[in-house]
Amino acid sequence: MGELEYLNTAWYLAVNHFARATAWAHGFMSNYAHFVGLGLLALLLLVAWWLSRYRADPDREVAKVLWAAGGTVIAWAIAHYALKPWIAERRPYIRLHGVEVLLTKTTGFSFPSGHATIAGAVIVGLWMARHKIVAAIATLAGVLLAFGRVYVGMHYPGDVVGGLIFGGVFVAALAPFDIRLLTSLDRFIRTRTPFWFLVRSGQTNEARTPVS
Repeated sequence: MGELEYLNTAWYLAVNHFARATAWAHGFMSNYAHFVGLGLLALLLLVAWWLSRYRADPDREVAKVLWAAGGTVIAWAIAHYALKPWIAERRPYIRLHGVEVLLTKTTGFSFPSGHATIAGAVIVGLWMARHKIVAAIATLAGVLLAFGRVYVGMHYPGDVVGGLIFGGVFVAALAPFDIRLLTSLDRFIRTRTPFWFLVRSGQTNEARTPVS
């Protein structure tokens, strides 16, 4: 066993020991690490989209949030369908016996954590969209979600760190191109369709001027 693998296992067991000692938090952490944390991140993306509609350049500002959401989905799909089968790391409870697992065990691979990938992508996407308060809340929510995946016994610490990094780097690296593309799409929606309200908070003469 290499040093990194040894540390990964040791940290997992330390968190697992902490989970055993905090049975009062099992209900909350199980729900949060399974679906509540993801729901909160989705809600924060929705709030950011709503606020972006009120900014001076709504086409671009909404595009940033759209990329935060769309990039998150793409990053998760790559992590789930490409990276996990390629790396093929077994779940910790398959390799380690007698550990506390609070969720239903699966036979899927462990690295990178899909939940943490989503968290990292949303966090970076919202910071790039310059929604500081929303991004700060997402950071706390995302880090708690990543920790929760280890707490409930589903992932090694390295799995969630890898997921956070991959999700964040993916969204940041492709942002320049995709935000430009989505900005053009938003401008078309605002000026050429009856769905302008998806991009702008209020209809104005400028909002309905055809693109030249």
